Amino acid sequence: MLTSFWHQINTPVLYAIPFFFLFIAVEVWTLRDRDHVTGYLARDTRTSLAMGVGSLASSLLLKIGVLLGFSYLWAVAPWHVPTDTWWGWALLLVVVDLSLYFNHRFSHRVRIGWAAHRAHHSSEYFNFGTALRQKWNPWSEALFWSPLPLLGFAPWAIYIALTLNLIYQFFTHTETVGKLPRPIEYIFNTPSHHRVHHGSDPEYLDKNYGGIFIVWDRMFGTFQAELHRPRYGLTTPVGTYNLLKLEYGEYVKIVRDVRGADRLRDKLGYIFAPPGWQPAPRPVTAA
Repeated sequence: MLTSFWHQINTPVLYAIPFFFLFIAVEVWTLRDRDHVTGYLARDTRTSLAMGVGSLASSLLLKIGVLLGFSYLWAVAPWHVPTDTWWGWALLLVVVDLSLYFNHRFSHRVRIGWAAHRAHHSSEYFNFGTALRQKWNPWSEALFWSPLPLLGFAPWAIYIALTLNLIYQFFTHTETVGKLPRPIEYIFNTPSHHRVHHGSDPEYLDKNYGGIFIVWDRMFGTFQAELHRPRYGLTTPVGTYNLLKLEYGEYVKIVRDVRGADRLRDKLGYIFAPPGWQPAPRPVTAA
């Protein structure tokens, strides 16, 4: 039963995996004589692939639990969006992308969300291999998906749409594609826009959260055009290829900071404030 369920909601990914490896091979070949690109580092790529495999495995229990909850929400929804019409799927893809925008923004601006998402940004390389560097604890995503079954979207269709969104995003992780025609760049997330998102340069931080559509960033003030080639990775490099440290190291730091804080507001700040937040220094009182 679990195998059948897993196959149903991950069919697009399962079919796409051979093409992922094919495009990685093509990109490696294409970049062999290219200057001004990060290319590939074998150890970094092995780490990304291991994180991708781990993500597939770690998502199983979460998806089963979420599906059960979503099925209940869908059952009590006042209407159901049909899954046998083109407009139902088009609407679902748009709504899913909007929910992913807000989840992605949350994952950058709230430290407990960043603790999970940081793993994806930990590479200083930007290529198709980096696209597979996925987190093992996507807990926050379910919170942002939860309105979708209440809006009438079938739970299994939500998973299909989310998977198609992730497959699209795979192709935005490359330096081999420059800027595309202006209408495409205006509406869709492109490699140029996503290079900005992975940049650690000050002008590129916390920009371009869109998955398929970049219009959300234009609407909500988080868009940044590519001005120059980014410096990829984190503002403070992790300096490790240890999978557990990459996936869970920030959680360990949060626990340490919370335990070391005296005031409740500082403890909450270390959890829910943006990454890098520090409490204001206490005023010095005269003796």
